[in-house]
Amino acid sequence: MTVKPKLRSRITTDGLDRVPHRAFMRAMGVDDEAMAKPFVGVVTTAGEMTPCNMNLTPQSAAVKEGVTTAGGTPREFTTITVSDGISMNHQGMKFSLISREVIADSVELVVRGHAYDGIVGIGGCDKNLPGLMMGMVRCNVPSVFLFGGSALPGTWRGKDISVLDAFEAVGALMTKDMTKEEVDELERACLPTTGACAGQFTANTMGMVSEALGLAPLGSSMISNVDEARQPMAALAGEIVMKGIEEEGPLPRDLVTIKSLENAAAVVAATGGSTNAGLHLPAIAHEAGLRFTLDDVADVFQRTPLIANLRPGGLYHAKDVFAVGGVPVILKELLDGGFLHGDCLTITGEKLSAAVTDANPPDGHVVMRNDEALSETGGLVVLKGNLCPDGALLKVAGLKKLVHEGPALVFENEEACMEIIHTKDYAPGSVIIIRNEGPKGGPGMREMLGVTALIYGQGMGEEVALLTDGRFSGATRGMCIGYACPEAAAGGPIGLIETGDIIRIDAAAGSISVNLTDDELLARRENWSPPDFTKLAGALQKYAATVGPANLGAVTHAGNVKWEREV
Repeated sequence: MTVKPKLRSRITTDGLDRVPHRAFMRAMGVDDEAMAKPFVGVVTTAGEMTPCNMNLTPQSAAVKEGVTTAGGTPREFTTITVSDGISMNHQGMKFSLISREVIADSVELVVRGHAYDGIVGIGGCDKNLPGLMMGMVRCNVPSVFLFGGSALPGTWRGKDISVLDAFEAVGALMTKDMTKEEVDELERACLPTTGACAGQFTANTMGMVSEALGLAPLGSSMISNVDEARQPMAALAGEIVMKGIEEEGPLPRDLVTIKSLENAAAVVAATGGSTNAGLHLPAIAHEAGLRFTLDDVADVFQRTPLIANLRPGGLYHAKDVFAVGGVPVILKELLDGGFLHGDCLTITGEKLSAAVTDANPPDGHVVMRNDEALSETGGLVVLKGNLCPDGALLKVAGLKKLVHEGPALVFENEEACMEIIHTKDYAPGSVIIIRNEGPKGGPGMREMLGVTALIYGQGMGEEVALLTDGRFSGATRGMCIGYACPEAAAGGPIGLIETGDIIRIDAAAGSISVNLTDDELLARRENWSPPDFTKLAGALQKYAATVGPANLGAVTHAGNVKWEREV
């Protein structure tokens, strides 16, 4: 007979020399009966920093009830959030991507420090989701991820809107395409409830990824933040993690495999999801000791059809996906078309092919059949050439043209670019370049939605291209290319470009190049010097010193952490 290993948490509860440990637990109301049960860390990113992370506390309470009902002892803790929306377009955005690493580190510190037997993580916005998933994979104890859900879209003048419309309204006001009164109306209407951004931006994209990876219950991610269905789903998450502990169910590294990562990339492609997935999937893979690069993501994008008609490139929002049956609809259709690996495990231990058997068929509006795809390939493409030898990422979903050629207009940071955009002192056909905003050069790899939305709001979204070694929001649309690798601070060619250089972008061919010879680039490199990081301190200093390139996930440690049992 196989003897189950002792619970990890027994290292904190059993034996004479654990008298002080038990005293601490008793002070929290943990009695002998509770102390004898598995300890489950329930971590949330709840707080008043952003609407995305409001209403997570009730979900945490439901998770704890599910854990308790299933025979466990829940231990709640929280970690940080930096709102991309509120930190946008100022120095605060440098801290957004860093928060992903801090969240993952927080999970590891608490779970390993207290020897918890399992984890349920509830995240609300962009960096919460990958950060929590990374922490779970790093700890590799029975874990369940739960996305806290998106906001409902607002309604303005007869159409559904989201916060993206508020960003773009700023540019529309500057060009007098909207009045101040109209912008004020839209501002007050675009975000009527708590929850993450309503479109297929980063949060909803990574919510779908959590299901595709097998880390979250199927059908969980598209339930809105304010929907009453959230509570029973949260309770179910608590029950699932306990089953994983008691029956030694699949661990995160059993779920996160090359095949499941390909499945996740396929879901991103099929839904026109956020380009940030190209950053987060390699990072999650890294925690599992797997190499899954931006190139690997791109390979999947190129063989996966776009079948979901979601904003920003399409028409619909997360609540519409939920209404037609949730993520399982997309998974089942992709599986039937041969675009997914059906033998990957789900969080319950069931194979994906079996788990989605009863999913609804596509409705033909929100989700299309494979043979009626909106595009033959996914909504994202990796561009390479002498300007970005290690790749750059472009969302092509909704683009009206795939080729652009024009003169470079170079800026050394986002602020310098915004000055020109505000005055509209740029010409149609330009390729706007914002550099020194990469993971190391920023530091922090800022997101450029403020710039891109302003350009689009000015009616120039299809007239210019934008290239940066920083990031873009999942809400960004237009010819906007991010994650240029190598970044300028690492000596990448983007740091050598001068205003007036002719840049050619061909999304159909997957290429981006500058009209300069190798010798010309080499000559410019001789006069280039790396940025001075000596004036940095605090979190930015630590991040700049440890962060790797964007095409490998912008990770900050060697990966594949091993947690040896002490019991």
